[in-house]
Amino acid sequence: MSRARGYTAAQVALHWVSAVLVIAAFVTHDAMQAAAEAVKDGSWSGYDAAMLVHVIGGSVVFLLALWRLGMLGRRGAPPLPDDEPPVLRAAALVVKVLLYAIMIVMPISGILNWFGAVALARQAHLLMEPVIPLTILIHLLGALYQQFWLKSGVLGRMLRPEA
Repeated sequence: MSRARGYTAAQVALHWVSAVLVIAAFVTHDAMQAAAEAVKDGSWSGYDAAMLVHVIGGSVVFLLALWRLGMLGRRGAPPLPDDEPPVLRAAALVVKVLLYAIMIVMPISGILNWFGAVALARQAHLLMEPVIPLTILIHLLGALYQQFWLKSGVLGRMLRPEA
C-alpha cells in the first residue's frame, strides 16, 4: 500500500457523501422502526419518503464504504503527523474501524432484519444504533482538536483534495 500525502478528490467526495447519508439514515430510523411495528401488526401500508431515505441511504452507504475501502487498499491513506501521540494514533484507528464497521454492518443487519426477520440482525442493528452518534462525535471532535489545538493540518486534508 502506498503512502499518499493527501486524499484525492474522489476520496474527499465519498467521505462527505457518506457522512450525509449516514446522518440521513440515522435520523430516519424512527420511520423504519414504526414500519417494522406496522408490519408485525398487519397495518403497514407501504414505503414512505423517510423509509426510502433510510433504506436507499443505508444501502448506498454500504456500497460507498466498499468503494472507499477499495480505494484505501489501492492508494493508502495519508500518514498521521510524525509527532502524533500514540494514544491519538490508537484512537484514530479505533474510530476509523468503528466508522467502517458501522457503514458495513448496519446496512447488512438492516436488510437481514427487514427481509429475513433475522433476530440476531435486529439485535445487532439496534445495539449499534447508539454507537453511531457517539462515534461521529468522537471523529468530529478529534478532527477539530487536530485542527485548532494541535494545528496539524489533518482536517485540511479532508477539506481540500490533493492536487
